Amino acid sequence: MLLCIDIGNTNVKFGIFKENDLIASFRITSKRNSTADEYGVLVRDLLASANLKAEDLEGIIMSSVIPQLNYTMEHMCEQYLGKKAIAVAPGLKTGINIKVDSPKEVGADRIVNSVAAFKKYGGKKPIICIDFGTATTINVITEKGELIGGVIAPGIKTALDSLVNGTAKLPSIELEFPGKVICKDTITNMQAGLLYGFAGLVEYLVAKTKKEIGKDCIVVATGGLGETIAKEARCIDYTDRTLTLEGLRLLYELNK
Repeated sequence: MLLCIDIGNTNVKFGIFKENDLIASFRITSKRNSTADEYGVLVRDLLASANLKAEDLEGIIMSSVIPQLNYTMEHMCEQYLGKKAIAVAPGLKTGINIKVDSPKEVGADRIVNSVAAFKKYGGKKPIICIDFGTATTINVITEKGELIGGVIAPGIKTALDSLVNGTAKLPSIELEFPGKVICKDTITNMQAGLLYGFAGLVEYLVAKTKKEIGKDCIVVATGGLGETIAKEARCIDYTDRTLTLEGLRLLYELNK
């Protein structure tokens, strides 16, 4: 079995693959001050809850956008899982060509998503891959497998937190569509502004991207709120919640 670890700014996602099948997945809060021991105990408990054992793991691969957690997680893998993790970093085989000004600046999460999007959906048309995470990122991959750039915008929850923390009276809310734009109370006003606003942001950016490329594209959304935004943003062709974990699995197969 293979353990895939995706360390994001908000959550750490774990996926266990048996050959090509995702048989279990977990999500915990990213805590920069947690120790390798704390993560180790938690991960072993999560594996046990799925009737899995650390001894059954054949390999581990991880991507991270939090440099402070890299050593902690690598140490945890060796001490508690008995395996050295492959890290998504410069020099790793990806199967795609990263054609941007500074390839080393491209986040590991964006590389992983691009690899999976091209493998699963690419080849005939360019891919626009949107990740609704702590940041909303858009990656553009040509039909030849070239990551040529993209967009970084605020994440939906990040925007909500900023709105709530920066005002005296606005409450934290559930992120669900209110059903209309003209709303009559504070909560639905906020829901409309955030969700319809981000759906409009996505549709505009996708339209601009397609115009710059000069041809039709396949649009894939992932991340926690991808399925929610896809209900309103008709430009999204596919939603794929496990895209990042699938990308890690593919990278492991290329580099094991």
